[in-house]
Amino acid sequence: MAKPQEKVSFRERLKQIGQVFAFTAKQDKWFLPLLAAAVLIPLSLTVLVVLLGLGWVWIPIGIMVTLLAVLIVLNLRSNSAMMNVAEGQPGAAAQIMENMRGDWRVRPAASSTTQFDMVHVVIGRPGVILLGEGQTQRVRTLMGQEKRRLAKVIGNAPLYDYMIGSGEGELSIRKLRTTVMKLPRNLTGKDVNALDKRLGALMARPQMPKGAIPKSMRPSKGQFRQQRPR
Repeated sequence: MAKPQEKVSFRERLKQIGQVFAFTAKQDKWFLPLLAAAVLIPLSLTVLVVLLGLGWVWIPIGIMVTLLAVLIVLNLRSNSAMMNVAEGQPGAAAQIMENMRGDWRVRPAASSTTQFDMVHVVIGRPGVILLGEGQTQRVRTLMGQEKRRLAKVIGNAPLYDYMIGSGEGELSIRKLRTTVMKLPRNLTGKDVNALDKRLGALMARPQMPKGAIPKSMRPSKGQFRQQRPR
């Protein structure tokens, strides 16, 4: 579930940016050359403009343009590097949703199998979103079960489902962020809170195993007699 966002200090923000720099440089061989170009080209043009006598006012403008270029390169290349690492990793879709901006209530692996098939449940302004990862047929079965369970509490809230993968009819994890952000905002913040509470109560209920109880797990008749009131 999404947690309230905490204020991050300037020092912590710089530390996070440094970690992103280090991660991207390690994963992307083009990051450092592109970063160097983003710094050198605007600064070189700024120096040229000043030498031509067009005014010192261009220095702060050149610095601002340089910082903007650095941020653009960092954002694009870091996202690409993260997608390269996340592709094919179990649970990657839930992690991407948890790190997205906005009010997204994520319940990773709300349904799963021992073969690492899983269905994540996400609540947001668009409604309820199911994200499946793993072997297609098994995940489709999990999604069907999850839809029947959610039908008890979601009411008229829209329900979307996506199978994450590279096959036909599946959603590439690289397009997950943009696809979700394009969904219409069908619910208010109040609706999201209410739906999140109902879903939390539903998932907190223990599920009884289907079928007969094995004999080895059944209490003996003596235990029943001991529990009877005298």
